[in-house]
Amino acid sequence: MQNTLKRILVLGSVVFLIILAFKFCQFKKEDDKDIEYNTNLIQQQILNVGKLVVTEGHFSEVITYKNQQKYFLDMVSFEKKALVVVNANVTVAYDLHKMKYDIDEKNKTITILNIPKEEITINPDIKFYDVEQSQLNPFTGEDYNKINKSVKANLAKKIENSSLKTNAQNRLISELSKILILTNSMGWKLQYDGKTIESDKDFNQDLKL
Repeated sequence: MQNTLKRILVLGSVVFLIILAFKFCQFKKEDDKDIEYNTNLIQQQILNVGKLVVTEGHFSEVITYKNQQKYFLDMVSFEKKALVVVNANVTVAYDLHKMKYDIDEKNKTITILNIPKEEITINPDIKFYDVEQSQLNPFTGEDYNKINKSVKANLAKKIENSSLKTNAQNRLISELSKILILTNSMGWKLQYDGKTIESDKDFNQDLKL
């Protein structure tokens, strides 16, 4: 009788362990499916965000270009000059397809490894007015190259002193915030530069652009 009872208990224990193992495997399988689903969803969102964020601006300036050639111990000179009107379209862009990131499924963490630098494109439309020159000192390709270089240098200073780059960065943060919203809603963490990003303010403080 005791042997029969022992057998029943042993058999019952074995059945219980088999059911427990089955349930554990089933739970782990479902958990793995959730992680895979969440990972794919996050990757899809990053692909959606990964686009060219562009901010456009328009700048104008007027400069006077002068050049003088002197001869005979500077007793005779020939001057050339022109009024130069510049209208330029400027774009500041972030190509988020170049962004590098790492997905840690075990710790449910997205780490942004690198954010591309902004790409500034200047397209100036240069027109010349009131051109004065002589046969001994005519306008040449070198003059136009100097003017073009000077124009771009002046425009670069204007861009730095304008709100164009700030506006572009704000748009960049707006795009990255979409990843933050998704990760938070799924119980994941977003990190950059060794810090956890919890709000848009953290992007402003921590992004080294």
